[in-house]
Amino acid sequence: MQPEERQKRIEEYLLKAEFASLDELSEQVDASVSTVRRDLGLLEGKGTVRRTHGGARVINPKTDEFTFTARETHQLDEKEAIGRACAALIDTNQTVILDAGTTVYHVARHLELKSPQIITNSLPVANLFSGANKAEVVVTGGVIYPRLGVLVGPLAVEAFSKIRADVAVMSAGGISLDGISNSHGLLIDIQKAMIHAARKIIFCLDHTKLGRQSISFLCALDAIDTLVTDQAAPADMVRDLRKRKIEVILADHP
Repeated sequence: MQPEERQKRIEEYLLKAEFASLDELSEQVDASVSTVRRDLGLLEGKGTVRRTHGGARVINPKTDEFTFTARETHQLDEKEAIGRACAALIDTNQTVILDAGTTVYHVARHLELKSPQIITNSLPVANLFSGANKAEVVVTGGVIYPRLGVLVGPLAVEAFSKIRADVAVMSAGGISLDGISNSHGLLIDIQKAMIHAARKIIFCLDHTKLGRQSISFLCALDAIDTLVTDQAAPADMVRDLRKRKIEVILADHP
């Protein structure tokens, strides 16, 4: 592959994923990490990408689809219903991992009265509990990624690798019979650490995520215990997931 074609593919991939690690880009263009690093240097010189620790991100995404505030307004009624239903699954005084998904934020809105200990890499979730009296909140270290309102990087991964929690409440870009995937490669390592840190794994996904595959593979279906979704979830998908021994809860709208 010629350098120009390789660099074009790197740009196109970053426009879709917004962020990718060096290893991820190396796999995408079938080139060595050192070659990809040189390509990123040239692209950064052109002003199209910015190199980060261990990867690169696009400077001017085509849309604001991935910003927290934009995503938070999508399927708002469904997310609120899912949030209530998921919060009902959490027992008083449990230690709960909350990721940076917007649906998980709606779960957090209903947790304070349960006096949880919350561990999160989500800035919006941390801010939500900044004045809470009945919840203890631990925020991971890491690099602030403002478009997602999330802390990322090795420090965030390390934080989750050293804790143990009762429950992890998580989001994703999609779920299919092949497993769970996400839109951002930079979140995968953190979410994997969350899964390993918790005894019970709950995913909160509105119906638009069912039957959908995103760019980066996260985990197989046998890694999760419960899926909380809304009443518009495809019946065949719900049936197939239950056949895989996954508890599927269909949240009622308030």
